[in-house]
Amino acid sequence: MSPTHSPRPVLALGLRLLGVTFLSVMTLLVKLAGERGIHVFEMMFWRHLTTVPLVLVWLGSRGNLSSLRTPRFGAHLRRAILGTVGMSLMFGSFVVLPLAEATTLNFTVPLFATILAIFMLKDRVGYWRWSALIVGFGGVLVIAQPGHGHLPLAGAALGLSGAFMIALLSILVKDLNRTDQPLTIVFWFAAIGAPMMALSLPFVMTGHDSAAWLLLLGIGVIGTIGQLMLTLSLRLGSVSSVTVMDYSGLIWATLFGWIIWDHLPPATTWLGAPLIVAAGILIVWREHKLSREKPDAMLSR
Repeated sequence: MSPTHSPRPVLALGLRLLGVTFLSVMTLLVKLAGERGIHVFEMMFWRHLTTVPLVLVWLGSRGNLSSLRTPRFGAHLRRAILGTVGMSLMFGSFVVLPLAEATTLNFTVPLFATILAIFMLKDRVGYWRWSALIVGFGGVLVIAQPGHGHLPLAGAALGLSGAFMIALLSILVKDLNRTDQPLTIVFWFAAIGAPMMALSLPFVMTGHDSAAWLLLLGIGVIGTIGQLMLTLSLRLGSVSSVTVMDYSGLIWATLFGWIIWDHLPPATTWLGAPLIVAAGILIVWREHKLSREKPDAMLSR
């Protein structure tokens, strides 16, 4: 039996904000590693491999290693395959695109999740969420400007495809959360993903100097710590409140791009990003409101 956690909304928000900061640093390291010629598949291998001992140490220190047992290994296998593909696409977008633009495209995950919920879960989507979808994808068009924009279409395709895969994963993870603890899901994702990505190493791995090894270690350690903080924030606070902090990643991405690459997003990004962020917040707010209305409707029967 896992220990219960009392709601601590302020701590949850702080952990979420700190977790997003760690993951923003990880994306910075991914881009720097890509500039050194390190292949995305190798980055993914070390990202997965580093997670396994860190999660084991975390659970071991809490006397909760038994939580790694799962009756749904097949579901974890499907999640690991799709998740590895999605994360590889996202890493590729961080390498190819400026950080701010790549991060902004990542914010389309709630939009794709809403569309997938319509077709896969037969979810009924009303005026509010349809409006959010139109506004959000309008923001994508403003940023990408197909055929006329400053972004390479291949990079934009990587970012949007990665966001689509992450949205698909959100449905699978939601199902896994019915039976398994969050850290169990994180562990099996990494434990299955590492051997998968190891198969690519003979074809993509090259020699590295000490700086490159530090980048790879940082991607693994910092990424895992950030992921654990995001997981813990969901144990201490509601999804609708803490996930709003995810949009702070755009601040870090813009700041890193300006300091390191002397790149500030063009006007199209400044116009499109608020539309995507507003659409995501609207979807989260609407889902939170509906989740509160359903119990009230059941009680009124």
